[in-house]
Amino acid sequence: MKISPETHIPLGVWKTYPIDEMQHRAKAFHQSLSKRRSIRQFSDKPVPASIIKTCIATAATAPSGANHQPWFFACVGSQEMKAKIRAAAEIEENAFYTSRGSEEWLDALAPIGTEAQKPYMEIAPWLICIFAQRRGGAEAGEDKKNYYIHESVGIATGLLIAALHNVGLASLVHTPNPMQFLNAYCGRPKTEKPFLILVTGYPHTDAYVPKHALKKKTLGDISSFL
Repeated sequence: MKISPETHIPLGVWKTYPIDEMQHRAKAFHQSLSKRRSIRQFSDKPVPASIIKTCIATAATAPSGANHQPWFFACVGSQEMKAKIRAAAEIEENAFYTSRGSEEWLDALAPIGTEAQKPYMEIAPWLICIFAQRRGGAEAGEDKKNYYIHESVGIATGLLIAALHNVGLASLVHTPNPMQFLNAYCGRPKTEKPFLILVTGYPHTDAYVPKHALKKKTLGDISSFL
């Protein structure tokens, strides 16, 4: 690794914890995130834009290829625009459920109970439309090739979901395919690819979650220590 005063600065003081406190913090964070749920029944209770902005700022701390930060978050709160996005998304969803989706895929979704109609897209206060930028750079306005785009945007999205849960908001990942309509509705250039729509807000007081979604593989199933 090449280091010089022109390209690097010292890390500075790094906060460390005793082992027992590390264990406590790790367990507390796991316990909090283990209560996260993807829901489809939202309350229309307003959420201040300032809360969403801070959560997005947290997402933007994610690592990215060459630090190009190849993401854009278009936050839709107007009822008119949410209705347009819902209508366009349901066209693609109807095509998926009636002809485009394979039998195997539809069987996999059956325990969750999803369907083409997405009323929550108008009920939830915010639709965060996330875009992956093919061109950009470390500085705003640059036009360079971006690298590891989907990996970078995926990590940022994960941090955003965690940040929203941390403040008491529920979320749902929605991926109608294709999603090119989002570029026009959100005023984004063709060099950006719609990554997903993150529906977020408070859960409805009568919200349900599918039992199937509560199945989690054990630590032994998903990890090894070599």
